[in-house]
Amino acid sequence: MKMSTELQRYSLNGETMGTRYTALFYAGTGIDTDEARQRLAHAVARVDQQMSTWKPDSDLNRLNAAPEQEWVSVPKELATVLSTALRVSQQSGGAFDIAVGDLVNAWGFGPGEQTVTEQAIGTIAPRARLLASAALVVEPQRNQVRKRVPLNLDLSGIAKGFGVDELARCLEGLGITRYLVGIDGEMRARGVKPDGQCWTVALEKPNRGVREVMGVMELSDAAIATSGDYRHWVDVAGQSYTHTMNPATGAPLCNPLAAVTVVAASCMLADAWATALMVLGETEGPRLAQERGMDALFVLREGEQFKEISIVGGQLQAQIETR
Repeated sequence: MKMSTELQRYSLNGETMGTRYTALFYAGTGIDTDEARQRLAHAVARVDQQMSTWKPDSDLNRLNAAPEQEWVSVPKELATVLSTALRVSQQSGGAFDIAVGDLVNAWGFGPGEQTVTEQAIGTIAPRARLLASAALVVEPQRNQVRKRVPLNLDLSGIAKGFGVDELARCLEGLGITRYLVGIDGEMRARGVKPDGQCWTVALEKPNRGVREVMGVMELSDAAIATSGDYRHWVDVAGQSYTHTMNPATGAPLCNPLAAVTVVAASCMLADAWATALMVLGETEGPRLAQERGMDALFVLREGEQFKEISIVGGQLQAQIETR
């Protein structure tokens, strides 16, 4: 593909994973935008077909339906995501766990038109759960997976981030090195704009039903992802339940955190760690982020106000009260 040295701004987008992907980039004026759009659409469609719980014929659902103790061949991308998910699970003490598909469905956040009632909640009995890191064996070199026990896997806390990384890979395959790609609020950037400015990413205030900017972050050669309680939830008998499950309790999260944003080298890791830190809560989450030298922003609800805990390079920054 021949391109001129004069950089031009391009903007491409399309539907994927129940939302939209976006790709902003600078490249020469001779770029074939039709080819770029086709490659981007194909990349995210492949991720969705492999990792969606909403597609009955997805590779993930095929794995979920497979008998235990049987080796199942899976696509390379799915094996990569499963392997990463197990690693983050181990490093987070089980806070990030993909073996929560049964809980996601029981609480009405899975495929279908489930309506959760107070009576239904009463039937979801807490029980001892085996984490995916202990119940799933992944052989990434052979792209094979084996379940030790029956499992209902859900990759909603990591697949979207991987999809963003695939968008980035597509653009780099076209020789594009100045870009910002994203799926919903998960973003990845490389390089800077022609004027030397970093890419600017808005951070959303975690208010339900209202989209409002809380702040902005400059991004270059990094990825960002946010996990929060303000996009997907159900209200039952006056009680609000978020879509993120706590593997330790077998129920939706119940802690003061409204959102956690993580900056990492890949969007797959940022996505998974944002979920893990959200599950760990307002005390253990920041502690682990500091131990691991992470960049993370924790937003806590305090009545009608928010409190921000910022960690940069593992160092705790000043805590800020916001309205």
